[in-house]
Amino acid sequence: MKLASETTAGLWVPLAPSLDALLARLDILSSEQRMVGQRQIALGLALQPYLEGGAGALLSPLPQETELADLILYADFYPQDGQLTLIEQLRDVITEHIPQEERAWLDPLKHSSLDLAEFLSVDEPAQRLVFRSIGNGRVYRVPDGAFRKDLQPGQVLLTRLIREPGDVEWERAVIAGAAIRLSNEDGKGLLNATLDYRRQVEISAGSFELGDWPEFAKRYGHVLLWTFARMRFAALIDAVNSIHYVAEGGQPYLYALALYDHCEYGYINETLAGLEGFEREAAASSPSGITTSRDAQHFVQRGASGSFESAVVSRLILTATQLWAECDSRERLDTVKHKLAATFGFSLHFRGETYRPPPRQLKESELAIEEPLTLVISAEEGRSLLNGFLETLYLGWAERACPSLGNHMPRHVATSAAGREQVAALIADMERHDPGIRRVGQASFDYNKLRAHVGLD
Repeated sequence: MKLASETTAGLWVPLAPSLDALLARLDILSSEQRMVGQRQIALGLALQPYLEGGAGALLSPLPQETELADLILYADFYPQDGQLTLIEQLRDVITEHIPQEERAWLDPLKHSSLDLAEFLSVDEPAQRLVFRSIGNGRVYRVPDGAFRKDLQPGQVLLTRLIREPGDVEWERAVIAGAAIRLSNEDGKGLLNATLDYRRQVEISAGSFELGDWPEFAKRYGHVLLWTFARMRFAALIDAVNSIHYVAEGGQPYLYALALYDHCEYGYINETLAGLEGFEREAAASSPSGITTSRDAQHFVQRGASGSFESAVVSRLILTATQLWAECDSRERLDTVKHKLAATFGFSLHFRGETYRPPPRQLKESELAIEEPLTLVISAEEGRSLLNGFLETLYLGWAERACPSLGNHMPRHVATSAAGREQVAALIADMERHDPGIRRVGQASFDYNKLRAHVGLD
């Protein structure tokens, strides 16, 4: 997810010392007490997507986004309390001497705007890089520099371009420090999304009043930043959804789980044996070493996964009283659940599901790759996932009608001597077939909690 990473999307271009000094003056001016409220309004507008609904907890703005938002404050923002713009304050209110080389940048900065500039070529004789705005086709010739090594022809920069003092043709320009590097496809996608916003504003207003591209970008440059931020959020979601979870041996990790109760072992076993897309899997020997006519039966669905051409991507485990469904994704689990519902109807009693993989704190660098990220889930992470799921399910089990107990509640059945034996045998069977035993070699849930919960000693 390269859009999430400062190291792959962000770019810094050295500023001319006089321009750098001017921007420092504007920053100091914007931080004065009388401007603090207006500064917050301007930056809040430019970085709005990160401030909505706690989105900032998922993704922070790149430093380059923050710098471009500052430039909107300096050059584009009109204070809402009637004060002069920052450039007007610096230009027209004489409180200190400003060197002429700094003052020469005031007018070019005032007339600059954010733009999407495609890198075309290098003009070696002039030592300039040639860019073209994909918004209106304007050509910029930017001084060459070490940052060129991070650019490839066709890439698009989201940045602010400021014409050099004295160049009335607007062709010789400088990049205002911060730039965000985009692929050609992402750059054009950002432009199209921004133009869609422009059309919506014009339709709402009932007139085509936003002018040409430079005028629109001057007044609505914050929309370019909004669109880029939303692209980053979409890329983050896509990157997370495409993570490939594997067990320590490299096989797909089946983290999407659903549990059903039943009381028709023979019928369900026979039907699963012919279920389309599934095949019977040779089950491991019973952990107790005792074989019965109602041992757990395993049925698997295979598919390509990672480097495996035929890996187990779904597994159904039938015990005397339960049916487990395990899948490698939420989407596959939904498909399997629909198939089970269509096949067995009310013979299965849905008890619950989980489709959240074990929590993992990911680094930006891990997401800043083209290929889907592969995460290895440790045995301890897997056991913790199962424990959390079973804690939720089984502590409500005592109060729910159980098919194996004649649709009576286990807590009520356990009030009689005969009922206690039934419930105890049922819990013992659940413990014997705890999914953690097969996965990590030990039960993932303390079944004594369940025994205590239903009133057994």
